[in-house]
Amino acid sequence: MKRMFKSSMIVAAAAALSLAGCSQSGGPSQAGETPKDNGGQKTEQQQAKVKLTMGSWRTEDRDAYEKIIKEFNKQNPNIEIAFNPTKNTEYNTVLNTALQTGSGPDIIQLRPYAAGIALADAGYLEPLDGVKGLDQFSKETLSAATGKDGKVYGIPTVFSSTQIFYNKKLFAKFGIQEPKTWDELLKAADTLKQNKIAPFAFGSKEGWILSLTHGALGPQIYGGTDFVKNITSGKTNFKSKEFTDSIAMMQGLAKYFPDNYSGVSMDDMRNMFVTEQAGMMVMGDWEIAVMKKMNPDLDMDVFPVPPQKADGKASVTTWVDGSYAVNAKSAHKAEAMKFIEFMTTKEFGTLVANELMKPSTIPGVEAKDPLVTKISKYANSISTPYMMVVHFAAGNPTTKATLETSMQGMYLNKLTPEQVADEVQKSADSWFKPAAK
Repeated sequence: MKRMFKSSMIVAAAAALSLAGCSQSGGPSQAGETPKDNGGQKTEQQQAKVKLTMGSWRTEDRDAYEKIIKEFNKQNPNIEIAFNPTKNTEYNTVLNTALQTGSGPDIIQLRPYAAGIALADAGYLEPLDGVKGLDQFSKETLSAATGKDGKVYGIPTVFSSTQIFYNKKLFAKFGIQEPKTWDELLKAADTLKQNKIAPFAFGSKEGWILSLTHGALGPQIYGGTDFVKNITSGKTNFKSKEFTDSIAMMQGLAKYFPDNYSGVSMDDMRNMFVTEQAGMMVMGDWEIAVMKKMNPDLDMDVFPVPPQKADGKASVTTWVDGSYAVNAKSAHKAEAMKFIEFMTTKEFGTLVANELMKPSTIPGVEAKDPLVTKISKYANSISTPYMMVVHFAAGNPTTKATLETSMQGMYLNKLTPEQVADEVQKSADSWFKPAAK
């Protein structure tokens, strides 16, 4: 009996020692730790998987980001990232509500400039100044997500650019050449309209379409970058003839818009263009991937907004879009930072350029798609800043939003271009301080 009891004790002690050994060397590691070497060989311990959520307003990017995350997981198999985008028009409200209650996604796509910076200034974001690869971006590029304290809170992943998309087949059918002047642009619109094709896929139902379209076409009327410098330094304002004329230009284009355009949404515009019911669309580069997916056979191209005079300079409008940040309340900041660091690599930049079909912010990255390459070339040579996004996206409501709602009123014949300009100036006066003052 004593012999049996002694044997049982030995077995129990051996089992206890075995469990103690698993706990010390084979159990789940803490978040962010890496397996330690053991005699020249890494210990094959089973790390606990960390699950991160990633917020965005780009529902269209789901497939692309799932591929990008898959590539990230080849080097980081224990970090699962769920890309959970919210509808564009609901994103700000959903995100702000979540952050105010101490939740929100671990990795956050920031609206560029004022809206994203406001989240940083409110303490919702983690500073990224020590992230490897951050030094390759210019100060101007990082300004889209730099807080008032001078710290960087977002990795800029893509540039956005607006230009005019056109249907090559329709242009060829009706003998239209790429417009080189403003008059040729209007002539192309007239030809399309005469042939029962909507010249521009356009709608005023969603306000951001109005500021985007004005941001693309307006610079050729108000004077582009020179006007931006003058208004931000206090040398002119939105009630100036140049800016008012740019609003009047938008009003004058209404005859080239689709019937009942005040009820036309972005989805309607896109459908109209990809189904060849419209010949042109003023839009951002981010729509390339979406439109090609909807109609792979669509023969489209782009051209910059033509100048008013033959000896003038065509332009595209650009800004930094799509910065990504880390939620200051995330329980897994170390893992979120790993993905943020991945976003500074050429591997990520190449994936973005080819999967999202957008110009990457990573220097030296080239795209496979010739349309993306063409837009990148325009962006690097004839661009002017998207004034309302870069400089006038603050205020309550923002000056950008005031432009949008006022132009919606104009298209409903409730406001004149002069009244639109006056409303925009009132909004700017409520918060904007020119650099020279």
